Amino acid sequence: MPFIQTDIPDVIIFEPRIFEDDRGYFFESYNQKLFSNAGINTHFVQDNQSKSEYGTIRGLHFQSGAFAQAKLVRAIEGRVLDVAVDLRHQSSTYGQHVCVELNAKNKQQLFIPRGFAHGFSVLSDTAIFTYKCDNFYSPHHEGGIIYNDIELNIDWKIDDGNALLSLKDQKLKTWNEYKDKPCF
Repeated sequence: MPFIQTDIPDVIIFEPRIFEDDRGYFFESYNQKLFSNAGINTHFVQDNQSKSEYGTIRGLHFQSGAFAQAKLVRAIEGRVLDVAVDLRHQSSTYGQHVCVELNAKNKQQLFIPRGFAHGFSVLSDTAIFTYKCDNFYSPHHEGGIIYNDIELNIDWKIDDGNALLSLKDQKLKTWNEYKDKPCF
């Protein structure tokens, strides 16, 4: 089966079957029937893509309430460390995170259900990262947790001196500012 459980059971690695020969390769990056048979019944409505250079950290982002997003993410080019933090108050893994390296070589993807903060760091010179979302972007319902939050203690595999963040991401809140206020 091409689905691999992570330490947080609802966050799932998808490892597509790759057909390679001397011409190149082919694989299905998404097949609704295959995902549905694995219990992932998500209707994606928006695709996003970014290109970033080494040291870029994007996140940790989320949308709350009815505007929460599930995502299916992958690196088309380069290497990224993908991070999902469980924000679901009723979950046994609340406040825990999963880190998975996604890269162009392994072609793995990560499914992140609604109720998680999401981010990634770029480990290669450049990376092209894409993600399918099951809900549209809503700037009025977005939130975020600062990448270097002491309590979450995420190892982004990037030294702080090399971390490249947007102005918006530099001003994100800490985990303590969210953990007692249900987002979902």
